[in-house]
Amino acid sequence: MTGDAGRVLVWGAGAIGGTIGAYLARAGHDVTFVDRADDHVQAIRAAGLHITGPFDDFHVQAPAFTPGELSGQWDTILLCTKAQDTDSAGRQLAPHLTESGAVVSIQNGLNPLILNDLLGEARVLGSFVNFGADYLEPGVVHYAGRGAVVIGEQDGRLSERAAALHALLRTFESEAVLSPNIMGYLWGKLAYGALLFATAVTNDSIADALARPEDRALYTELGREVLRVTVAHGVTPEAFNGFDPRAFLPQAPTAGAHASLDDLVAFNRRSAKTHSGIWRDLAVRKRRTEVDAQLGWVVHFGALHGVPTPISARLVQLIHDIEDGHRDLSRENLAELRAELPQVLR
Repeated sequence: MTGDAGRVLVWGAGAIGGTIGAYLARAGHDVTFVDRADDHVQAIRAAGLHITGPFDDFHVQAPAFTPGELSGQWDTILLCTKAQDTDSAGRQLAPHLTESGAVVSIQNGLNPLILNDLLGEARVLGSFVNFGADYLEPGVVHYAGRGAVVIGEQDGRLSERAAALHALLRTFESEAVLSPNIMGYLWGKLAYGALLFATAVTNDSIADALARPEDRALYTELGREVLRVTVAHGVTPEAFNGFDPRAFLPQAPTAGAHASLDDLVAFNRRSAKTHSGIWRDLAVRKRRTEVDAQLGWVVHFGALHGVPTPISARLVQLIHDIEDGHRDLSRENLAELRAELPQVLR
């Protein structure tokens, strides 16, 4: 990678991209925002991007464009869109990436696999984030809770460019990690994400949902289902922010999974972000979630490796029913998930 890593194109200026990009801009990096929401772009142009929340309250001024307005090329592009938009965003940003440049997928899911086909694996890095943020309104993002930030090459090399991009992300999160196992973090997030999708079919907060003893068997088996696929795919999952995917490995004792759920309850109790972005998509923004781009990978690779994924598959269906207006958010939805549990666990 050549050029100035401090010159950054942030593609997707919502919760994740807006937060990271604003901190980079405040630190003096040359940041340009791209977002498909014209009202958000116009608000940033008019008054800057406003970051609010328990940690900071500040505005930054930075150029902002919709994809069709953008011109020029960058060595460093941070892709921060919703996972389901990866293919379309990857195609739109391709002309703006220099030949020797790199795209960092700062998203949920296994999106580097999609970008590899569009841009070539050599130009794609993965990143895992678990901080809490929400898009509130045009020009305003709420940064609610610190969490893990990890970056790495897909093949595990601790390359010079990965080190430079790691240093860039440390401008936002001082404890950001450069990892030789970024895919392990992304698969670990798939397991955690599965639990969040299950909490999102109710109106309970993340902490309240995970704390309910009557649902512990469901959350434990859902986590194990994802980890069975992870192991079958040859990936070693990584722990983060109280979630230890090793506690959900097929032969791990149940007490370890329950202890990990307790740690997650404690972590989420400390965050001003009480509900997941998934819940917010369903209950507030009334839009499609990332369920296919997250749990869809679990079901896909489960079928590929011959690992049954009945709870994940049913959860995908429940989320789609809610998205389509065919069912409400309710704890009754969890009863349908529990029906997929082995008889001995019900």
